[in-house]
Amino acid sequence: MPTTTKKIMLGTLVVALIGGTALWLNRPAPSKSTGGAAVPVRVVQVLQQDVARYVSGIGAVLSLHSVMIRPQIDGILTDIRVAEGQEVKTGDLLATLDDRSIKASLDQAKAQLGQNQAQLQVALADLKRYQVLSVDNGVSKQTLDQQQALVNQLKASALGNQAAITAAQVQLSYTQIRSPVTGRVGIRTVDAGNFLRVSDTQGLFSVTQIDPIAVEFSLPQHQLPLLHDLLTAKDPARVKAFIGNADSSGMPLGEGRLSLIDNQVSATTGTIKVKARFDNPKQTLWPGQLVNVQIQSGLAKNALVVPPQVVQRGLDNYFVYRVLVDTVETVPVQLVYQDTEQSIITGVNPGDTLVSDGQSRLKPGSRIEILSEPTAAQVQP
Repeated sequence: MPTTTKKIMLGTLVVALIGGTALWLNRPAPSKSTGGAAVPVRVVQVLQQDVARYVSGIGAVLSLHSVMIRPQIDGILTDIRVAEGQEVKTGDLLATLDDRSIKASLDQAKAQLGQNQAQLQVALADLKRYQVLSVDNGVSKQTLDQQQALVNQLKASALGNQAAITAAQVQLSYTQIRSPVTGRVGIRTVDAGNFLRVSDTQGLFSVTQIDPIAVEFSLPQHQLPLLHDLLTAKDPARVKAFIGNADSSGMPLGEGRLSLIDNQVSATTGTIKVKARFDNPKQTLWPGQLVNVQIQSGLAKNALVVPPQVVQRGLDNYFVYRVLVDTVETVPVQLVYQDTEQSIITGVNPGDTLVSDGQSRLKPGSRIEILSEPTAAQVQP
């Protein structure tokens, strides 16, 4: 093959390679999907119902009556008539003290009264005779006056003797220690046989009323007008006591009524003390126990209710993500009321499907994949 021909063929091959490379580099890029991947979310439906609204606080259980039993006279403790933990009623005999010395004093006072009354009878008879004789000047006026003075003296002595008897009877009553309240006996600190003094700092035991019982708690001062309305209502507000959080413990320990608002606000904490009274027949509430309380402050009629996690906080307002087929939109809402279980909102419609989980990856118009069928908001009435 001639040299010139080889050169022509080589040049043609180079041109072809360069043209093919240029065509490959200038080919159109494959089109990209504009939809993006769907965001997995969970949803709920807006529920419309009547919802009770509550004010919550932390309080302590207090007995309405708690008495430390102490002696009122010095003496030997002869007997204890009740057991620790026993239920007693007002007037029940709890313990007795040695009463022999007081009984002797009582008998002596009664004997002195009898002696005085005998002397008084004689003096009254003499006075009556002197009064008859004085009409005819049978006795002098001085004798009559002296007899009248003796009668008055004996009457005063009789009154003194009667007072001594009453004092001895009171002292004798102190030898029988009776319960001043209905309640439960506490732990005994003194055994029978010990000598008791009124000045002793330690009592025998305590008697504490368990049923009914009270719970005292504190609330912020800005809720004072609401508390006044709840207390002065025809039917005072109901108060529930829980050993833990209301949403975790289920059934309350007891349900009572608001009974008292303290007469001043604490200047250091800005709170005010409130007391509620509870019937406690099962003794589920115990003095000194710490409890969480809920006061029903009102009832929202036909409220739109969603779980708390549905409502999102924006820069200027609250909003929710509402489902539109396979996308979402943001809807501004107003948060009327919220607790750990539920939120009451306005701005949506009953039955609307809202996102309850997965909002962090959403924006208006985002495609979504619903992980479960929409259910009504699980809210307790």
